[in-house]
Amino acid sequence: MSEAAPDIWGERPRTPLPARFADLARRSVVVTGGASGIGAAVAAGFLEQGANVAVLDIADGQELVGVLGSSEKKRLNIVECDVSDAGAVAGHLSDVANAQGAPQVLVNCAANDRRHGTEEVTEEFWDWSMSINLKSYFFTARAVLPAMRAAGHGAIINFSSVAYMMGMAGFPCYTTANAGIVSLTQSLAREFGPHGVRVNAVAPGMVLTPRQKELWLTPESVAGHVENQCLRHPLVPEDLVGPVLFLASGASQMITGQTMIVDGGLMARA
Repeated sequence: MSEAAPDIWGERPRTPLPARFADLARRSVVVTGGASGIGAAVAAGFLEQGANVAVLDIADGQELVGVLGSSEKKRLNIVECDVSDAGAVAGHLSDVANAQGAPQVLVNCAANDRRHGTEEVTEEFWDWSMSINLKSYFFTARAVLPAMRAAGHGAIINFSSVAYMMGMAGFPCYTTANAGIVSLTQSLAREFGPHGVRVNAVAPGMVLTPRQKELWLTPESVAGHVENQCLRHPLVPEDLVGPVLFLASGASQMITGQTMIVDGGLMARA
């Protein structure tokens, strides 16, 4: 009997990650862009590990709140914030430190991959895209680094994408920012490694978030993409949780300046 074909939309029930990282319990964690999609899955993953999590997002976070248990909600702090406003971010992070302790883990996940062609990009659009997809990463990291350096430890995980590695067309501002995130990750890892701070990046492949399904993807395009992966299942946001928790925990204590590709083996077949 042949195996049943996987659901091409990647629908799976939300289940707790089987791995436990004991050192993440009671950690002060910040996730930008954590109100929905990948960021929400990552925030929920940290909460399941017993961490205290602050989500910085321009959205209200109801998508995240809806999947949490009562004990997890008590350790969640949702801060409505435009992460492209460096001053506002710094102020909110000061409030977060007062509420749950200085951030020990930062996950930069905020992004906007609005499609655009090169010839239609205005200076204003370029600045808008970079402010979300790259500038926010730098200034949010800069805001948490002094406390991490003083403590002698900390972990920063920046989200990039395999899109720039593949030279994908259709959003050149976004892919340029993705490449910059990897370079930023390496530079911060080198600068702050002597102080015990680790900085790594995660580069997902195509992830079936609600936004991607609504705006860009079709069952046909997903099927074609999955056919090019080594693992023939579409990625969903929960597939990024384990790698992020690993990079945030002591299990990866000698890993820094690296970019972990999580793409179902797409790049391995490129």
